[in-house]
Amino acid sequence: MDKILILDFGSQTTALIGRRIREMGVYADITGGGVKLEAATLDGVRGIVLSGSPESVYGAGIAPDPYVYRCGLPLLGICYGLQRMTADSGGLVSALPKREYGGVQVSVPRPEHTPPHVKPFLDAFKGSFTAWMSHGDTLTRLAPGFIEYGTSVTGFPAVLGHESKNWFGVQFHPEVTHTEGGSEILAAFVFGVCRCKKDWTMEGYLEEVKDELRRRVGSGTVLLLISGGVDSTVAGALLLEALGPERVHLMYMDTGLMRKDETALVKTNLERLGARHLHIIHCADQFFAALSGLSAPEDKRKAIGDLFITIQEREVARLGLPDSYLLAQGTLYTDLIESGKGVGNNAHLIKSHHNVGSPLVELKRRAGKILEPLDRLYKDEVRALGRLLRLDEAVVGRHPFPGPGLAVRILGELTREKCEILREADAIFIDELRKRRTADGSKSLYDDIWQAFAVLLPVRSVGVAGDARKYGWVAALRAVTSADGMTADVYPLPPKDLIEISTLITNNVEGIGRVTYDVSSKPPATIEWE
Repeated sequence: MDKILILDFGSQTTALIGRRIREMGVYADITGGGVKLEAATLDGVRGIVLSGSPESVYGAGIAPDPYVYRCGLPLLGICYGLQRMTADSGGLVSALPKREYGGVQVSVPRPEHTPPHVKPFLDAFKGSFTAWMSHGDTLTRLAPGFIEYGTSVTGFPAVLGHESKNWFGVQFHPEVTHTEGGSEILAAFVFGVCRCKKDWTMEGYLEEVKDELRRRVGSGTVLLLISGGVDSTVAGALLLEALGPERVHLMYMDTGLMRKDETALVKTNLERLGARHLHIIHCADQFFAALSGLSAPEDKRKAIGDLFITIQEREVARLGLPDSYLLAQGTLYTDLIESGKGVGNNAHLIKSHHNVGSPLVELKRRAGKILEPLDRLYKDEVRALGRLLRLDEAVVGRHPFPGPGLAVRILGELTREKCEILREADAIFIDELRKRRTADGSKSLYDDIWQAFAVLLPVRSVGVAGDARKYGWVAALRAVTSADGMTADVYPLPPKDLIEISTLITNNVEGIGRVTYDVSSKPPATIEWE
C-alpha cells in the first residue's frame, strides 16, 4: 500500500496533514521528527512531509535523520519543515522583525520556464490566495538549488522548489481549512509528485486496528473507562467487536459532573452494544471532595485524572480482574497534541487532559498497560468509524463533551449547586438547538453546529425578577463550527433564536440572571473555556 510518511516536529496541526491525506484515500503514517529512518520505516513510502514546529531551527527544534535528504524520496517541508530543509542544505533562516500569523496573501506567478518535475506541484497554485501562517522565522538566503516560486505580501519566500530534486516547501500551513486551496496543494504533492494510488479506506483501517488490538491483548482482559460520549462509546464498540463481550469490561463513573440524565442514557447505549460487563460507579461525593477549594483549570484537571484512576484501581480490586488487565481509553489525537504528547513528543502543552496528563495515567502508559485505539484519529474520523461499527446516529452525532465534564465549564471553584444550575442551562440550550432549524430548513441547528454548550462564569450581576431585585450568575453560551477541532469559527446563531434561548434560560433556571454569547474563534481562544 502506498503511503506518505510525516515527520512530526511538534506542530499542533501535524495530524491534520495526515488527516487531509487520508481523506484523499492515501495512508499517512506519522512518526517522530528525529526518528532514525531505515528500510522498514520507509517500506511503501512514496514521499515524506516535514511538519511545522513551535521551535526554531536555531533553538530547541530537532533535525531529521540526515538520511531523509539522501533517500531519494520526494520531500515537502511545511513551515518549520521548509526552514529545516533550508538550514540543513546551506541556506539561512533568520528571525522576523514581526511574527507572521493568521491569514496572509501569497502570490505565485506563473513562471515562463518550469522544470518538468516542478510543474505538477505548481499547477495547484492559483495566482494569489490567502494562506494561514504561524511563524517567527523566515528564509533570508535560499539553499543552493532552490528556486522561489511564491512570495508572501510581506516580501518573504512562501513557495519553493528544487531545480533538480523533488523537494518542495511552503512557508504556511496547507493542512488547515483557512488556507485557500490547501488540500489541492497537498494533493499535488501526493498524487502529482509522489504518484500515490488511492488504496486506503476507513474500512481497511478498522480491520487493521482490530488485528492490532487482538495482537496486543491476546487472551487478556480489557477495562475501558467510558464517559458515554462519542469517543469512548466508539472505543467500546470497537473493543467489543474486536475482542468479544466476555473480555471487555466497561466502567462508567457518575462523577456528578455530567450532563443532565447522562447516566441513564449511557446505560441504555452500552447495553445496546451488547456489553455484558457494565459497571456504573456512583462517586459524585468523592469528586466534589477532591475538587473542593480548587479553582485553577490545570489543578482541577489533574485532580480529576488522578481520582479517575484511584477509583478505577479500587473497583478493579473489588471486581477481581487479573493484574495483567489492560486499561483502554477513548483518547483522540487532539487530546494528545493539546497535552504536549504529539507523536514526536515535541508539541507544546495547551491544556492537560484527564486521561492523558495525570501522573497515575503516565505511570500506566510507561508500563505499556494502556490501549488507546483512537489515538491517531480526529473527531470526524471517529464518527465515521462509529458508523462503520453500526452505532446509532444519535450517538455518533453527539457534540464533544470534555472528560472532566462540568468542572471545566464552571470557571473557578465549583459546587453542587453550580453544577445543577449549569446542567439545567445547558440542557435548555441543547434542547432548543435540536428543535430549531437552519434558514433553509434542511437540518437542526444542533446538527449544523460542531459543538455547543453553556459555561457558568464566576461573576454575578444585578437584574430584576418581577418587581424584585435579582442577583444571579452569568452564563455564557458557546457554539462553533469546525472540521476537526484544531481550529474553530463562531457559529452565527440568528439573533432571534439567541434572544429566545437566553430568555428561556433566565426565566427557567433559578440562579442565572444574565446570558452572554461567546464570539471568540480558535485560535486565539480554545473551544472550551478551561
